[in-house]
Formats: sequence, structure tokens, C-alpha cells
Amino acid sequence: MIKAKNVSYKYSNQEGKDYFALKNINIEIKEGEFVAILGHNGSGKSTFAKHLNALLLPLEGTVYIDGMDTREEKYLWNIRQTAGMVFQNPDNQIVATIVEEDVAFGPENLGLEPNIIRKRVDEALLTVDMFEYRKHSPHLLSGGQKQRVAIAGILAMKPRCIILDEPTAMLDPSGRKEVIETIIKLNKEENITIVLITHFMDEAVNADRIYIMEEGHVVMEGTPKEIFSKVDEIKKLGLDVPQVTELAHMLIDEGIDLPKDVLTVDEMVVELCRLK
Repeated sequence: MIKAKNVSYKYSNQEGKDYFALKNINIEIKEGEFVAILGHNGSGKSTFAKHLNALLLPLEGTVYIDGMDTREEKYLWNIRQTAGMVFQNPDNQIVATIVEEDVAFGPENLGLEPNIIRKRVDEALLTVDMFEYRKHSPHLLSGGQKQRVAIAGILAMKPRCIILDEPTAMLDPSGRKEVIETIIKLNKEENITIVLITHFMDEAVNADRIYIMEEGHVVMEGTPKEIFSKVDEIKKLGLDVPQVTELAHMLIDEGIDLPKDVLTVDEMVVELCRLK
């Protein structure tokens, strides 16, 4: 579905000096996978995300979306239909004054028949559990609800992949939970490929695989259990691990027999009960 081969990209700083935001990135994501990309601010993860929707084009290397080279202009329309993008601030994506009209904006631009648009809008709002708010004004919604409307707007265009660039960064815990549950549902029930850019470690626990970026490079790759069991390595990168994993690490240091790859509260409960 997604393949980045030796991708590099440069920005210029305020002094006019170039620096690499991405350097020789190699990432491959299969159809139906849920992949999380982690890293602190400035690591290159958001720059990489923009390459997956052809908002940015590689300086070197190639990005393929379903076999289409993002640098070939003839594929641009198909790439953006295949891989939809959800940004950090939902207010930047909401364009209409009524929820259902906003969700209809994308399908209308595809030139679809009104009855097909109506069907897609209803299906998308049902999928993100926002159907009952279809007649509401978006500015009256909570942050989590707005982000779900933004996701519905992408869903209505029937993408096979959704890239979410820190979609919960501006949300409170309740809104974060709403959005992450929606993302998991889209992946598991709709088989939509998910690329989640985040700096919240507990969100990455739900992924099939994780990439960690540092200074434009991929420095770690593996399953959540493989990645988060390396607590000391992750902390050297200036990142945290899920709270439960941190607790397990502390208990292990105290001599308690626990596995290093405990990721969730439920797993911790099972392991503690085993020690009785």
C-alpha cells in the first residue's frame, strides 16, 4: 500500500541554511495495517506524513502509494483519493456550517450523484458515531466530536488508507479516547490502512507496528511489545513508554518477576494475579 524508498527532504532555516528533515527513510506499510510513527517534535514524523498524501515531494528517493509515484502529477488525484489526510486541528478541515454538509464536501468535489453523496455521508457519520449530530453546527461540538467529523469527511471519499497527523494533540483525554476508538474501529472493522503520527505512547499500543524517528532517521521499528520492552533505549531518545510499561519496568527493578512487554492495564492485572 505504502512504500518509501531512500526518501530525503530538506527545509531551510531562518538563516537560509538547508537541513535534512528526512534522510534516507525506508518504510513499508501493507494494506490493512495499523502503523504508528513516533518521535519528539522535530524528528521528521509530520514531514514524512505529508509525503504520503503528496503534500510534499521527496528531494531524493521515491514514495509509492498503491504503486503510484507521488512525484508523477498524473497520479495526484488518485493518490489523494487513495490516502486521505487528517490533521492536528479539525477546525482547519471543517469548511461548512452544518455537519452533514461538511462531510458531503469531498464527495461533491468528486462529482458524484446526489443520491450517492447522501449514502456516503450517512455511512461515514454512522461509522464515526456522529450521525445524530448531522444537523448540528460544527463549532458547537467538542474537540473530539469535531475530529470525528473531520475523519467522516475523509471516509466519505472512500479512501483505502487514512494518515492522521497528531489528530489528538489538541484534545482533552475524553476527546483523545473518542478519536482513538474511532481509528481502531476503522482499521479492524473497515480494514482501512491507518498511519498514525503521534507523540502519545499509549495510542501506539494499539498499532500492528511502530516506527520511531529521530532527527529525520528511522531509529527503531517493531511491534509495540518489541519496541516498548526497550525502556532504556526509548528514554535515551527523549521519549516515554506507556505508563503500565513504566510501572512494570520499576517493579522488575525491584526484583518482581514480570515480563518487560506489559502494555495495558489488563495485561498487568493478569501478570500480578499470576504472582499470587
